[in-house]
Amino acid sequence: MSGLNASLGYFLACVVLAASLRVPLKRWPRLAFLSELSSSFMLVACRLEVQTIVEVGEWAGGLGPDVTVTILFAVLLVHGIVCGDHLGNSSVSMLRFLQLDATLFTTVLAVTSHFLGAFLAMLAAEYYWNLELTDMHMIKNLMGWECSTSLLVSPVEGFFTEAVCALLFYLAHLFLRGRSTFLKVPAGAVLLTFLSHIAKGYTSSYINPSLAYGLTFNCSGFTLTEYALVYWLAPITGMTLALFLYMGHIPRIFTKNLLYKTRFRVRKRGENDKKK
Repeated sequence: MSGLNASLGYFLACVVLAASLRVPLKRWPRLAFLSELSSSFMLVACRLEVQTIVEVGEWAGGLGPDVTVTILFAVLLVHGIVCGDHLGNSSVSMLRFLQLDATLFTTVLAVTSHFLGAFLAMLAAEYYWNLELTDMHMIKNLMGWECSTSLLVSPVEGFFTEAVCALLFYLAHLFLRGRSTFLKVPAGAVLLTFLSHIAKGYTSSYINPSLAYGLTFNCSGFTLTEYALVYWLAPITGMTLALFLYMGHIPRIFTKNLLYKTRFRVRKRGENDKKK
C-alpha cells in the first residue's frame, strides 16, 4: 500500500504542476503551445508510472491488474478534465490542421511541444525513480530504461492494430465534439482504457505519437523506423480515415463531399446577384 501511496503522490504532483502552468496561459492564447507542452508532460509522466506499476507492481507491491486498469482510467479522466482541448496528442493537432482549425505553423509548434513535454516527463520520471521511495521504484531504478517493448507483434500487424484503434477513437472523438464535458471526457477515458486493455498483447494502443515515444521507443526489440511505422504513421492514418468517414472529405485537401449528399446546395455569387 505504501507503494501505491507514493505513486498517488507522484500523480498528484504532476497534475498540480501541469494545472499551475496552464492557469496563467489562459490569458495569452498565442502561448497555447505551452499548454500542449504541459499537457503532454502530465500525460507521459503519469503513464510512465502506470507502466511501472504494470511491470513490477504486481510482484513488488501486490498491485493486480484491476488496480492498474483503475489507475489508468483515473489518469486519463483527470488528464481530460485538467487539460480540456489541449490534450497533448499530436494526432489531435494534425486533425485540427486537416479540419482547417489550425495553421501549419501552430500545428508544427504544437507537435514540437508534445515531444518536448514527453522528453521532460521522461527526465522527471527518472529523477522520481532514483529517489527509491518504495521497493517497486528501487527495482525500477535498477532496471533503468531496460523495459519490455509494448509492440508484441510484427510491425505490420502493429500498424493495423494501432490504425484500427485510432479509427475507432477518432470517430468517437469527432462524434462527441461539441458535447458536454461531463459526457465527452469520461467517454473518452473509458474508450482509451478499453482500447489499451484489448490491445495489451499487441501494441497497447497509445494512439498518440508523443506518448508512444515516451513509453516504448526506448525499449529494445525494434528499430526507430519500425516504431515510427506503428506508433506515428498508424495513428495518423487511422485519424485521417476517421475524419474522411465522418465528414465525407478532408477539408484541408479537398472540399467536395465524396460520401454524403449535403442537404443544402451552396449558392454561387452570380445566383445571389440575380436575386438582388
